[in-house]
Amino acid sequence: MSDQTDSVELRAALLRLRRATGLPVVFGGLLQEGLSVRIAEMSGAVTPALHGLTVSPGSGLGGKCLALSRPCAVTDYASARHITHEYDLPVSAEGLRSVIAVPVVVRRKVRGVLYGALRESLPIGERVFDAAVAAARDVEQALAVRDEVRHATSAPAGGPSWEEVRQAYGELRELAPQVLDPAVRDRLLAVCGRLESASGTVPSVPGVLLTPRETDVLAAVASGATNATAAERLGLRPETVKGYLRSAMRKLGAHTRLEAVVAARRAGALP
Repeated sequence: MSDQTDSVELRAALLRLRRATGLPVVFGGLLQEGLSVRIAEMSGAVTPALHGLTVSPGSGLGGKCLALSRPCAVTDYASARHITHEYDLPVSAEGLRSVIAVPVVVRRKVRGVLYGALRESLPIGERVFDAAVAAARDVEQALAVRDEVRHATSAPAGGPSWEEVRQAYGELRELAPQVLDPAVRDRLLAVCGRLESASGTVPSVPGVLLTPRETDVLAAVASGATNATAAERLGLRPETVKGYLRSAMRKLGAHTRLEAVVAARRAGALP
């Protein structure tokens, strides 16, 4: 994932977690160099105390989560006996008491941590725990899809710059349906067609005709978006996105999201 896409996916997962649980504060970050996590995204915070904080493995609740690669929680952060207390000052400045930390794990490697917190000393309930784990799984899915797509497809036009072209293509596909002027919309879709042709891919799956919406959804998936994130970007319901994805997979003879993206690129339907 690019840094920008990382931020979008992480922010979306945190917002879904907050909406689903009513937690007053959620925050998180992905792994940086040196195996530490930098808190980059927050929702509900009233101070900047935690933003930009670097969490090292083994340190504090998040560090324990990193080291053990499993969810961890405390009912009262300041007095918790089973964590270290390097970060008590910023946690106290934000007024947090009960905190849960859930790892983002891709292929058995921790790639980040999501947090949810209360400003009261109350046990973290099962519903909140399950929602936090689900939010982390959303980020894991997005990271895994992008990793696999990068591994499974070669860049025909030279490395990272081609990945940027693909990102721009996905953004254009998302933008086109929102344009009310049909002439402008057609021009945007024509540009998308030129980008598809620019890949230089010789279609190896002849006769595959994807609808515009199926292509929109696949382009979003290729960027690492989850179904929920693709729905938000495209102005669709998550169930509708699933339907388009299933239809595209059936046409492409694919059994997974990754196979669908790779098959679409081989068919010349995506750059």
